[in-house]
Amino acid sequence: MFEKKFLYKTKKGKAIVGDSLELMKSIPDNSINLVMTSPPFALQRPKEYGNKEQADYIDWILDFTKEVKRIIAEDGSFVIDLGGAYQKGSPIRSLYNFRLLIRMCDEQGWNLAEEFYWHNPAKLPSPIEWVNKRKIRAKDSVNTVWWLSKSAFPKADVKKVLTEYSDRMKKLIENSEKYYTPKKRPSGHDISDSFGNDNGGAIPSNLLQIPNTESNSQYLRYCKELNIQGHPARFPAKLPEFFIKFLTDEDDTVLDIFAGSNTTGWVAEQLDRQWLAFESDHQYLAASAFRFLDYRPSKNISEHYNDLLSRTNLQADIEEFRKQLIAFEPTTHYASTFANRTKLIKDQSLQKSLHTNARTDKK
Repeated sequence: MFEKKFLYKTKKGKAIVGDSLELMKSIPDNSINLVMTSPPFALQRPKEYGNKEQADYIDWILDFTKEVKRIIAEDGSFVIDLGGAYQKGSPIRSLYNFRLLIRMCDEQGWNLAEEFYWHNPAKLPSPIEWVNKRKIRAKDSVNTVWWLSKSAFPKADVKKVLTEYSDRMKKLIENSEKYYTPKKRPSGHDISDSFGNDNGGAIPSNLLQIPNTESNSQYLRYCKELNIQGHPARFPAKLPEFFIKFLTDEDDTVLDIFAGSNTTGWVAEQLDRQWLAFESDHQYLAASAFRFLDYRPSKNISEHYNDLLSRTNLQADIEEFRKQLIAFEPTTHYASTFANRTKLIKDQSLQKSLHTNARTDKK
């Protein structure tokens, strides 16, 4: 799959620049085990990563979800992370994420296997107008994460994502006779002797508390050293890690259709899964290769980064580059590419700044 059309590849996966809606058309039916993604959210203000207006968002994303349903396996899963939003100019919440879910199930035949909620305690207060200035709303720190499937019984194994027992439960397991007596509770639940068994951990809840505090990862270090803008809407690695472990086996295939900095692909690689990453922004996807490289002097990495920027899905092999890093020396071609690309980025940034200022003046 995509043997001659990828920006870079690793032992387990390929990263491809392009429109994911078009790229998915090259994927056979029922061939992907998990699609895990976080599309651009339907926010009030346009973001540099290309979010859609709320009014158009649902119809836009439904085109993608229809194609996702075709390509996932009969026992496969689709996990989609959606941030909350407010209606424009009002402290009333948008229902776009719920409307999308209902239309996916009603119109496309998806099953909601389970709803999850990702709580990010490190999230900054927003929107500023309602939370910080007027102080009439609480901080929005929870995303809805819909787990959808074709069948009622998608592949899943909660034993792979058990959490650590609480201190109280640890005591109960050590001495169940002292801390617990089997009995029928007022709720009607009949708790048996097996409640005190050690099963290796506790079953997780559907509230995932994962701080998004990545600040010194290899990806961000390289971005900072090379003065490159990192993707501004990255989710933490532990979010895709939970679902990849929960819903797939080793060597299953995981796809992210809005890959950004390719956190999903990197996690899939660590967990010995095959992966595909689709991203329309060439620069973001080129920088995502930093996740897969051993730490080296930034001079060597900048050469590779600008080589990726000069390509159009022309098969860069990350594993081969890793082997070459120590002996990697700048060439006239790469130096020229770097200089030209740097100038282009600066020119584009200037044009974007002028355009933004012009729009602000109009307001």
